[in-house]
Amino acid sequence: MTRSPTTRLDRSNTHILIVDDDDRIRLLLQKYLSREGYRTSVAENAASAREKMRGLSYDLLILDIMMPGEDGLSLSRSLRESSDVPIILLTAKGEAEDRISGLRAGADDYLSKPFEPEELLLRIDNVFRRTGRPAVSDTVVFGPYSYDLEAHLLIKDGQRVRLTTGEQVMLNLLAKQGGGTVSRYELSQNINANSDRAVDVQITRLRRKIEDNPADPDYILTVRGQGYRLICHAGDT
Repeated sequence: MTRSPTTRLDRSNTHILIVDDDDRIRLLLQKYLSREGYRTSVAENAASAREKMRGLSYDLLILDIMMPGEDGLSLSRSLRESSDVPIILLTAKGEAEDRISGLRAGADDYLSKPFEPEELLLRIDNVFRRTGRPAVSDTVVFGPYSYDLEAHLLIKDGQRVRLTTGEQVMLNLLAKQGGGTVSRYELSQNINANSDRAVDVQITRLRRKIEDNPADPDYILTVRGQGYRLICHAGDT
């Protein structure tokens, strides 16, 4: 019997949130999945994950079950009340009863630790092939602003905020990180800046268009010695 060809996934437009309190695992998975073409963000606990999801839509969540505070099962049950975002649970327990609990909580798949990152990658791909990638908005919301990553449109109170091409590139890079830090080097490479100082000047100009007080910004924050990050919040609408 002839098998139909495997569908090739467009990973570049797919954003995954990794939620795990183990720094080593969280960063290892982010690095691996990013290298394989997925857009990734990370959170160290359920509270941090909820905050990120207020400002950005994700295509799939990877949740560790055993976390301090709200655990992965509780977060999964809560999300299922209003969202069908695919969820893959990670756990140190591999008993059948634990897997059943995870699936009952609304998870699409379940992976026991330790595991090879390649196995997780295959399971992620299979979830998307089985369910189809949800049609989520590529819009980031922060304060009164919404920014469309595809159209490069920044809107405030229904009015477009004009951005230069360089400002669009910078805001895109910051928004895609879902609150993560973007280094000055990465920013400089993408806007063809000749120095870190040139990046800082561009950031200052962007802040003047966005921040109520550019000297004390609410949204585009400086990460000392590293770069900048965009703080996403729920919008007012």
